[in-house]
Amino acid sequence: MMTNKSTRKISIMVMALVGIVVLSACGNLRNQPSYRAYERSEVFGNSAWVTDENAVAQGLLYEDEHLYNGTINGELADTFPFEITEEILAEGERWYEGFCTPCHGYSGYGNGVVRIEGYPVQPLNHHTDAARSAPVGAYFQVITYGSDSGLMWPIANRIPPEERWAIIAYIRALQISQDADAIPSGIGSSGEITDAPDAETNAETPAEPDGDDETNDEGTDS
Repeated sequence: MMTNKSTRKISIMVMALVGIVVLSACGNLRNQPSYRAYERSEVFGNSAWVTDENAVAQGLLYEDEHLYNGTINGELADTFPFEITEEILAEGERWYEGFCTPCHGYSGYGNGVVRIEGYPVQPLNHHTDAARSAPVGAYFQVITYGSDSGLMWPIANRIPPEERWAIIAYIRALQISQDADAIPSGIGSSGEITDAPDAETNAETPAEPDGDDETNDEGTDS
């Protein structure tokens, strides 16, 4: 039967053995060679593959200039890259309220919460003549790259290109909604107001009453 003294002695020996193994390993790791990016390794060859300077990450080719840059042949686009539907407007409203309202407000007058809380610079009012006449490509570029003044930062890393266009379509809808002279029925591919048909010319002619029917001016009989 082992005494407490013998057990303690064995424990010390085991710990000492483990310590020797660990210390020997540490010295070995300390002397391991290190390499800079793309530096050649004596054992494995290149420490990393050299990337082709013309390589593009999968899914990031962005060949469609209109969709991904808001331009056509280098000029700011006056049209949307796809048809604007009711579903896209609803999606644009969701993204606008999530990202744009703190500065521009829910109605687009630049009276969001940051202005109310004392931000010293007036955010863009989307209902000025300049904002209304700006091509949709200009809006896309500001969302993507930020404004020249630096007041708006780029948020392309947070909003996919298709959703940026949806936001712009919703801004156009806000602009239309604040124009009392317009009776919009939709937004065309170029962002123009599409007027509703003339109500007077399209109203149905009421049917002539049948001469044989009798009317009761005092109401129906009980």
